[in-house]
Amino acid sequence: MLCAVNSKQLAVIDGRLEDFLSRITPVMGRVERRQFAKTYVSGLLLDGDRKSIEPMAARMGHADGQALQQFVSQSPWSSAEVQRRVLQEIVTGLGEPEVWVIDETSFPKAGGHSVGVARQDCGALGKIANCQVAVSLHWAGAHGGCPVGWKLFLPESWLEDAERARRAGIPAEVKFASKGELALALVDEALAAGLPPAAVTADSFSGDACDFRAALRERGLPYALKVEPSTGAWEQNPAVPVVQSGRGRPRKHPHLPDPRSLGRIAAELPVTAWQEVQWRVGTKGPQCSRFALLEVWASHDWKRGAEAARPSEWLLLEWPAEAASPSDYWICHGGTDQRTAPELRRQIQVAKARWRIEQDYRELKEELGLDHFEGRSWLGWQHHVTLVTIAFAFLRLEQARAKKNFWCDFAPGAPPDANLAHPPSPLLPVVPNQIS
Repeated sequence: MLCAVNSKQLAVIDGRLEDFLSRITPVMGRVERRQFAKTYVSGLLLDGDRKSIEPMAARMGHADGQALQQFVSQSPWSSAEVQRRVLQEIVTGLGEPEVWVIDETSFPKAGGHSVGVARQDCGALGKIANCQVAVSLHWAGAHGGCPVGWKLFLPESWLEDAERARRAGIPAEVKFASKGELALALVDEALAAGLPPAAVTADSFSGDACDFRAALRERGLPYALKVEPSTGAWEQNPAVPVVQSGRGRPRKHPHLPDPRSLGRIAAELPVTAWQEVQWRVGTKGPQCSRFALLEVWASHDWKRGAEAARPSEWLLLEWPAEAASPSDYWICHGGTDQRTAPELRRQIQVAKARWRIEQDYRELKEELGLDHFEGRSWLGWQHHVTLVTIAFAFLRLEQARAKKNFWCDFAPGAPPDANLAHPPSPLLPVVPNQIS
């Protein structure tokens, strides 16, 4: 669990924060912007109930709230360039990713002026509510997860109202994109920036989109994507030879039998198809459940005469022993070779990796104020989530450093302590005798 720090802790790690930012913020341009970036990130790192600008400035004492507001909401530095630098630090400091996790998170809002706000599905409240929604891509590896990209979802109503879009500062080139399209854009940006490829997992907003799955296959990326049990599929390859009757116009595609829902397929599997698998050991002990894996051909668009040559995919099912019916469904693919069944435990580990992004969201919001931004503009929102990502990446790297080698590798800003007899807390690499 990542935690915000108090002022004494921040002073101890200040040298490492300065060094970390020196590799990221030069792309912001002017020296003043780099200084404001450190002030803002420091304010995010400090503990406190609110991480909006005025409360942060008040806690820090010396900070100029008005100047910080201008830096976040108006200063013309590129959040995309900064995110690329952060991604490079993550790859260098945390090693190979185990999985890429895609999800969406929401930011409840009271008014109607914040960019992208609308009445829509609000996961934070568990209902339809007034909120902003963002799609994010997270790197997840042995030392935890970290966001590497964000896209704000803009409902069509925002882009249809030119004056409203202009007031929010939405660039003219921004067009409507579904959440799946935003997710794919994040994948392409990560690949272009050099993030080591890994299996992708996501919720059903991406998994139910056959075009999104096809795009991942085109990029050679394996995946385990959640889908709804109502999704239709065949258990046999539907691309059977066309039998011509000799009369009438020749068929372009074979006559296909009606597909069955994944829910029905799961319910009718024999008992022998289910295996008890432990996929990880968590804080509450071993994580076990019953799973089944079988080859299927999804039936998207089959009634509209879509081509019959469909790729095979693997259906991963979970049915806990105490449950009355299967609980979760995923469509999986190996990325390149689909001819042999994937290793079951690995597929489960990929599919189940979404818990990491839920943990990231909780820490981003509760510790670093991801959802505390009170500005209304497109640029301000982009800048805020980028600065929060910087703060989060720094803490994640500090956490990894503490686990690996802190007590035998003292960096600037944390001199050795003669009385240090035990490794420090795994949350932050701080010297216990220096901090109360």
